[in-house]
Amino acid sequence: MSYTQPIPLLDLKAQYAPIREVEGLEREIAAYSAAAYGIGVTSGTDALLIALMAVDIQPGDEVITTPYTFFATGGSIHRLGAAPVFVDIDPVSYNIDPAAIEAAITPRTRAIMPVHLYGQMADMDPIMDIAARHNLYVIEDAAQAIGAEYKGRRAGSIGHFGCFSFFPSKNLGGFGDGGMMTAQDEKLAHAARLLRNHGAEPKYYHKVVGGNFRLDALQAAVLRVKLAYLDGWTAGRQRNAARYRALFAARGLAEITLPTELPERRHIYNQFVIRTARRAAVMAELKARNIGHEIYYPVPLHLQECFAGLGYRAGSLPESERAANETLALPIYPELTEEMQAAIVDAVAAAY
Repeated sequence: MSYTQPIPLLDLKAQYAPIREVEGLEREIAAYSAAAYGIGVTSGTDALLIALMAVDIQPGDEVITTPYTFFATGGSIHRLGAAPVFVDIDPVSYNIDPAAIEAAITPRTRAIMPVHLYGQMADMDPIMDIAARHNLYVIEDAAQAIGAEYKGRRAGSIGHFGCFSFFPSKNLGGFGDGGMMTAQDEKLAHAARLLRNHGAEPKYYHKVVGGNFRLDALQAAVLRVKLAYLDGWTAGRQRNAARYRALFAARGLAEITLPTELPERRHIYNQFVIRTARRAAVMAELKARNIGHEIYYPVPLHLQECFAGLGYRAGSLPESERAANETLALPIYPELTEEMQAAIVDAVAAAY
């Protein structure tokens, strides 16, 4: 018996359905972030790495960033043989201080990597002005800031790249690791797509050396469903932040510094971070009452052992060091009830 239908070497049509999930998520995240292009990748860390590769950061180059952030920010720079140049933060927003950036620029500076920490965007206008004057790239580390806004503009829509994380703990989290890059420039977006797939174009013909940085279709499918709920979850976090303020005010806890929502910002509250000189006592009360809490971040990057060769010492960046010693994250997830929040504030008050 002969079989007369064509038999392909590989049935690409059968494979297209999962690929379509990734492409759909890329379009939807780009639209949500007011960006022209979305590029799905393996993680937020890899998004930062690919962005640096796409703008051709080389060994010996310098990238200015903040030390008060998750390790991936500085680590991605170091992995390419470039030097992270750390400058201090604004003590109110905990984001990079634009006034400190210009003094740190040298002939080797190639890019600025601001971090939109805890869900509130950095002061992007002066950062972009500095970058334009010095012909520098700007890569937004927006891992904690999907949907955050600065003067009506979304995180990931202002710099040359925006880099997002879909780690399960994020406001929009997947079933595992995942990330997204946004861009407004077609050539940069194309460079990122090339790098995430071993630099191949077409298949087996490699223009550059990239890596396997492709977003898994399963994660894309999960994230597309969850994206429809994101604004509702953000509203829940904002409601809980307002409730914390009312509860702390009612207890008269003036010694506790609460997060500040800066003018013309949309804060999405990836974290609700208080500041207290009695952090150890507050943590002890929270622990005794089985209330979750976390320090983000106990050691700023310029004091990490792996960056000792950069020459920073304790006291080099005092605002970052003070923040590392005094800040504490309280629960802020949207399902938090008023009763639960009252119990949290009671525990904090007990430390005073």
